[in-house]
Formats: sequence, C-alpha cells, structure tokens
Amino acid sequence: MTRGTFISFEGGEGAGKSTQIRRLADRLRADGADVVLTREPGGSAGAEQIRDLILNGDADRWSPITETLLMYAARRDHIERVIRPALGRGAIVLCDRFADSTRAYQGAGGDAPVSLIKALEEHVLGATIPDLTLIFDLPATVGLARAQARGGEARFESKGLAFHERLGAAFLEIARREPQRCVVIEAAGDIEAVAADVWSAVSSRLGL
Repeated sequence: MTRGTFISFEGGEGAGKSTQIRRLADRLRADGADVVLTREPGGSAGAEQIRDLILNGDADRWSPITETLLMYAARRDHIERVIRPALGRGAIVLCDRFADSTRAYQGAGGDAPVSLIKALEEHVLGATIPDLTLIFDLPATVGLARAQARGGEARFESKGLAFHERLGAAFLEIARREPQRCVVIEAAGDIEAVAADVWSAVSSRLGL
C-alpha cells in the first residue's frame, strides 16, 4: 500500500495554526481524502496525559531537558499509535506541531542540548518525518497578544517576549536549512488570505 502524506504545522503562539489546519482538513475531506487531524503534544490517549503535565503549571515547572524528554515520550506514543498506522493505510496526516517545535521551544528557547534533541530525533522518529512542514511566521508581540486574548493553556505564553522571539527566529532558521521540506507562511494576513497560501503550498508541493 502506498504510504500516506504527513504534513506538520509549526509556529509560535497565536500564529493561527489551529484555525488553518482545521480549514485544510475540511477542504481535503470535501475532496474525498482520508484525513487524520492530530496535535502535539498529545494526539494519542497516553500522549494527551503527558500534554497536561507539559502545558500546565508554572513557567519553570520543568527544566528544558526534562521538557524535551517528556515531549519525546509523548511523541513516541503518538507516532506508534496514530501517525504510523494512518500513514500505513495511505491517509493524509495533518499534525498541529511536531518535532520542529521541540527544536524551537526546548532547544532555541530553553537551551536544551542540540545533541540530545538530535539523538532523540534519530531514535524516536526514525523515518517518520513530515513530507511538508508549514511554518507560520508572525511577530512575537502580535502572536502573544492573540494567544492571551483567547485564554487557555498559558505556561509557555508566560515565558516572556525574548523567549518567543527566539522561537520565531528558530523556526525561520529551520525553514532556511530545510527548504525541501519547509514552506514559510506569512501569518499576519486575514484568515482567507492565509488559507489561500496554505492551499497553494500544499497543492504545489505535494500535488494534491
């Protein structure tokens, strides 16, 4: 059976990923595609329990290394129970955050060792790498204002502007280094304009 397609959505807080990933899922399903819409941290029953540990509590609840290990424990369960089975049956998997978020949040943002993150990527991800990653670029001040307005899980939002500016720079550096996989989406526009850019990237890069 032909392997499915794996698309990840990345970016800082308040960039509009969740809105756009749902819109893309709806459009693909309307065209008859088998779509699995999922998220990280989380996506499987066990990973959702770890998500609660990671996203709630004080900003300094976990060290960057501990956060990285928790993220990868959740990611492995998600890969084994949701992502690989879906790809194996030929589905399109749309994931709101994946491994690039660990590079940005715990790596560039929290200063977790690059060597640790690379080792975990090698042993946990294996060949499960997105075919396409959409990186939503938005000034950190705008994204934080959006995120604070919506409320909800605020542990990472409380880490301060400098932290979030490092995240934005890290995501753009990932896109620069891996242009064959990554497309930067300017996220400051209105919902319809951003959705059009998302569809253009998906349809042109993957022939959907």
